[in-house]
Amino acid sequence: MKNTLLMAAAGVLLTGCGQGASYATTKLECPPSEGELKRVSVSGDGRTCAYRSPDGAEVSLELVPVVGGPEATLAKIEAALRSPPASSAVDAAVADDAKAKADLAAMSAEVARVRAEAIRDAGADMSSDGPEGDDEGARIDLPGVHISESGDGGNVRIGPLKVDSDGDDTTVNVYRTVRMRGEALSREKRGLRATFIYTGKDLPAGYRYVGYEAGGPRNGPLTVAKVRSKVDTESGDNIYHDVQELVRRNGGV
Repeated sequence: MKNTLLMAAAGVLLTGCGQGASYATTKLECPPSEGELKRVSVSGDGRTCAYRSPDGAEVSLELVPVVGGPEATLAKIEAALRSPPASSAVDAAVADDAKAKADLAAMSAEVARVRAEAIRDAGADMSSDGPEGDDEGARIDLPGVHISESGDGGNVRIGPLKVDSDGDDTTVNVYRTVRMRGEALSREKRGLRATFIYTGKDLPAGYRYVGYEAGGPRNGPLTVAKVRSKVDTESGDNIYHDVQELVRRNGGV
């Protein structure tokens, strides 16, 4: 019995560490609802589905093949999100939300909070590069923490987190290599998780912010939840966890 248990345990470890396992999802699992998100459509091939939040945020969940590497694939998605969108499944299923409001202060406050936390966690005080009272800006360079400020803009680099802010335009990127589900003991990180958020004055069609949450094996396909909203950035706070759950459910990360 003891030998049998040892062999069974070894089998579990080998399964978790095996490199031959495939996480290539071919069809999405699209529940009727996920938190505040309600499903409004599913494609016939099961590779895309659309959701909408109570305040009108549009979420398109898609299986995306990796072409030219995962970073290049995600860069194309970022560019497409900042371009005028084609008629989406959400637009076809639900009437446009007419109560769009512009309030970018929430994102600016979040950037300021991230800066403050980074400085506090690093155990350092923000020091000016110039003489007292100089408005040239401030800078911190520490291992894993790189912060610079100038006027009403700024940049934050904390590990995988990148925040670039210039007036009303703010871009947030997070890119991490991770282990796939069931491979906690594997030496190789074969998966990725990525986040992108953009809010700015040049967004098309009255959108206030766009972004995505992505996850899956680095060689694809990736599960990508694309988000567009015509209401203020607090909408993203309300549905962020729900979007993450959809990606985790399908991406295997």
